[in-house]
Amino acid sequence: MHRVPAALLAASLLTAGCGYIGGPQAPLANVPTTVSDLAAVQRGAVIIVHFSVPTKTTENFPIRKPLKLDLRIGAASEPFHAEEWAARAKPITAVRIDQGIAGYEIPIADWIGKEATIAVRAIGANGKQAGWSNHAVVRVVATPEAPSEIKPGDVPAGVRLTWAAHGDHFRVLRRAPGEDGYTVVATVDQHEWTDTSTEYDKLYSYELQTLVDIGGGKVAESDLSKPVSHTPKDTFPPAVPSGLRAVPAANSIELAWDVNTEPDLAGYRIYRATGDGPFEKFADGGLIPSYSDTAIEHGKQYRYAVAAFDKAGNESQRSAAVAATLQ
Repeated sequence: MHRVPAALLAASLLTAGCGYIGGPQAPLANVPTTVSDLAAVQRGAVIIVHFSVPTKTTENFPIRKPLKLDLRIGAASEPFHAEEWAARAKPITAVRIDQGIAGYEIPIADWIGKEATIAVRAIGANGKQAGWSNHAVVRVVATPEAPSEIKPGDVPAGVRLTWAAHGDHFRVLRRAPGEDGYTVVATVDQHEWTDTSTEYDKLYSYELQTLVDIGGGKVAESDLSKPVSHTPKDTFPPAVPSGLRAVPAANSIELAWDVNTEPDLAGYRIYRATGDGPFEKFADGGLIPSYSDTAIEHGKQYRYAVAAFDKAGNESQRSAAVAATLQ
C-alpha cells in the first residue's frame, strides 16, 4: 500500500471534483442608497417634509438595522455648496415613519420671510452614510389663513360653495359617498365654486385650503378648513314648455309642443279652460310632447297651457296659453 504525501493530498482536494475555490470576497460596504424624492411644503405654521426611507444598500442588499436619518434645515448661500450648508444647518430629529414614508413637521417661526433649504442623508448601522438627498427649497411666508364660513347650497347645476378668506387661490377637497378620504376636486381663484358632479340625496363633505404663491410655481398652503357636509335636494322645476300649438281635427283638438331636455323629466301636465273660464288641471301625460283632447264639444272655444314636472315632483310654470275651437 502506497501512502500519498500530505501536501499532494491537499493540492488534489483544492483542484478536484468540487471545482475551483477562490480567495475570500471583499466585505460588503453596507452604504445606504441616497434619498432622491424628498419634498417639502409649507402648510399652516409648519413645513411638512416627506420622503421614501431607503431599504437597500448601494450593493442592492437589505440595509442592516438600525438606520439613522439625518435631516437638516438651513439657509443656503450662492453659489451653493452642500457641505457648507450642512455645517450651518440645524438637525431635525422628530420623525414619523408610516409604510416606508418618513414625515417631519418643522415649525416656521424662525423662517418667516426667508428661504429654507432642506435635505436628508441615511446613515447605516456601521456608520457609513449616503450622500445628501435632493435639496428642497421653501420660501416661508406668514401663516396663510384657512377659509372659514363655508356655506354649501343647492343650485340647478349642483352644489355651490361660498367661503370667506384672505387669499387669491383656493383648493377644494371633497369626500363623495363611498370614499374613505378627501381628494382634490378643484383649484379656483374666486371665493366660490360649484360642484357639478353631485347626485341628489347623497351626502358630500368638503374641506378647503388657501394657497399663497411663493414663486417658482410653488405655493404655501393654509391648514385645512373645518369640514362641512351637505346632502343636495332637488327643488328645481324643469323649464317651462315652449312652442305649444292647438290644432282642431275631426273630433279632437291636437296639442303639440317642443320637447324638454331635462334628464330627470317625468312628464307633462295639461291645463284647460273653457271660454274665459279659469284653467284647471286636465290631464297628465308622459314624455311625448303631444296630447289629443277628445272630451270637447263643437262650437266651444278651449284654451290650453302645459307644464313640465320632474321625478322629484317639481312642476314648472305653465306655458303661454293657446286657444282652439272645434267647428
